Amino acid sequence: EVQLVESGGGLVQTGGSLRLSCAASGFTFDDYAIGWFRQAPGKEREGVACISLSIGSTYYADSVKGRFAISKDNAKNTVYLQMNSLKPEDTAVYYCAAASFCTVVAGLGLHHGMDYWGKGTLVTVSS
Repeated sequence: EVQLVESGGGLVQTGGSLRLSCAASGFTFDDYAIGWFRQAPGKEREGVACISLSIGSTYYADSVKGRFAISKDNAKNTVYLQMNSLKPEDTAVYYCAAASFCTVVAGLGLHHGMDYWGKGTLVTVSS
């Protein structure tokens, strides 16, 4: 059974940092890509970052570029999202998801058609 379990969310002040973790199991880690998505209340889900677990190539949404960093630890089957310089508009439930590739659609960003999803972790940035 495929499982993706997010952790590391919480409450942080503007300008602070958090590191989210996505622990994966039930599939061959290197065969997939892991993406981070977020959804704020009343807003559509947004693809934030994605990493290929085999070659390590990455994608970032413009809204987080330069502030967030996605990384992987193949030995631990875990993907991380380091979030720095957090802003109130980063407040959302953050989900990790797995698919064969990070699919980026021109003008739209990271495609949401992932194969597996975690249940999410809440990040709240106070002003």
